[in-house]
Amino acid sequence: MMISSAVTMPYSSSLTDSEWEILEPLLVEILPPKKRTRPSNWTKRDIINGIFYQLKNGAHLGRLTERPAALLNCLLAL
Repeated sequence: MMISSAVTMPYSSSLTDSEWEILEPLLVEILPPKKRTRPSNWTKRDIINGIFYQLKNGAHLGRLTERPAALLNCLLAL
């Protein structure tokens, strides 16, 4: 099941659409090509949003408003 952040922006640390338009082409250039494996459960945008959330708020699990397990798994997927 693909969870997308394109529709909602649940945290203040989440990327806006205009920020993502700038960052996405840069990720394609710097990330190595992915090996042929099963599709990821999260988009690159969701992973970046999770990293920004952690950088802004630290590891205060009580501040996660929804799907805390999904966010933690997202960060572990890196």
